[in-house]
Amino acid sequence: MPNPTQPTEPFLPFTRPTIDDETIAGVCEVLRSGWITSGPQVKAFEAKLSEYFGGRPVRVFNSGTGTMEIALRLAGIGPGHEVITTPLSWVATSNVILEVGARPVFVDIDPITRNLDLDRVEAAITPATRAILPVDLAGLPVDRDWLNALAHKYRLRVIEDAAQSFGSTWRGRRIGAFGDFVSFSFHPNKNITCIEGGCLVMNDEREAKLAEQYRLQGVVRTGQDGMEVEVLGGKFNLTDVAARVGLGQLPHLAEFTEKRRELARAYFAEFAARAAAVLALRLPVADFTQSNWHMFQVVLPEETLALTRADVMAAMHAAGIATGVHYPAIHRFALYRRLGWKDGDFPHAEYAGRNLLTLPLFPAMTRADVTRVVTALVAILAPKV
Repeated sequence: MPNPTQPTEPFLPFTRPTIDDETIAGVCEVLRSGWITSGPQVKAFEAKLSEYFGGRPVRVFNSGTGTMEIALRLAGIGPGHEVITTPLSWVATSNVILEVGARPVFVDIDPITRNLDLDRVEAAITPATRAILPVDLAGLPVDRDWLNALAHKYRLRVIEDAAQSFGSTWRGRRIGAFGDFVSFSFHPNKNITCIEGGCLVMNDEREAKLAEQYRLQGVVRTGQDGMEVEVLGGKFNLTDVAARVGLGQLPHLAEFTEKRRELARAYFAEFAARAAAVLALRLPVADFTQSNWHMFQVVLPEETLALTRADVMAAMHAAGIATGVHYPAIHRFALYRRLGWKDGDFPHAEYAGRNLLTLPLFPAMTRADVTRVVTALVAILAPKV
C-alpha cells in the first residue's frame, strides 16, 4: 500500500504570488524607460490606492515596516512613550516602536481570534501610553469599533498594522478606508505584491507631506534648485519598477480575495470530513465575509501530540508540501528578554507561537491541492494524537 505522505506531485509552496503577463510586460517598459526609481509609476500607484481607500491620502514606501515607523513618527511618538501592541506578530511590529525610542507594551492575545485580547487592553493604558498598534493576524480584522472607541476615550493614536489585511473589511467598510493611520505590506507573501513595499493611509495632506519628507532624508525641493531639510528622514522610497507591479496587482484583488475565501472554505470542509482524526486541531475563525484569508493557520495540540511542530513540518516537506511559522511570540526573543520580558508573561501568545502551523494558501492553488494538504497532515497527525 502506498505511503500517503510520499510526494507524487510537484512541490507545493505555502505561498506564491500570481503576476500576469501584462504586468511583466509593464515592468519591462519601465526598465526601458530609464526612470526606474521613484517617479510616475509611484504617483500612479498612490493615486489608485487613494481611490481604493475612498480618497484618503496614501503614500507608498519600500516596506510595510517603514510605513509603521513613519506612522509612529507622524504621531509624535518617541522616548518616554509607550505603545500597546500584540506579542504575536512579525517582530517588525514591535521593533519599529523600539526604533523610535518608545517602549512596546504587550497585551496577550485572544486564543480564538489570535488578535489582541480587547478586554485586556484598557488595563494596560498608563499616563505614558500614546498609541495602540494592533495586528490583523492572517487577515482577520481586529474589532475596529472597539478599537477606535477606546482610542477616542483615552485620546490615543491608532497605528493599524494591516500588513496582512489588504482586501479585508470591517462591517462592510474596507480596512484602510477609515480609522487613523493604516499600514499595509506588499511583500511577496501578501495578497497583492509589488515585490517589496508597503503603503500608509493617513488623515490629511499635512501628514502626507510630512511622510514624504520622512520617506527621503527629510528633503523638501522648491523651484529649479531649491533644497531644504527640516526633519531627520531616512531612505524609504519605493521604486517605479515595484510600483508598476503593484499597479498590475490591484485590478486582481477582488479575484484573489474570493479565491482565497474559496480555498479557506475547502480547508474547513476537508477538516470536517476528518473530524475524528484531528479532533484536537484548532482551526481559525471561519470568517468568509470580512477576512481576506491571507493565511490559513491551525494550532497543533501540544498536550496530546507525540510530535514537535518541527517534526510535523519536516514530514509535510517530505510529502512535498511546504508549511510556515507565523509567528514565534516576540517577547521570547533574546532582544526582548534583555528588556525584561520572560516566559509566562503572555501564555496564550506563547502557546500559539509554539504551535501555530501555516498551511499553503494562494490563488493559484486548486481544491485538489487543499485535499492533498489535509490528507497529508491527517496522515502525519492521526497516529500521534
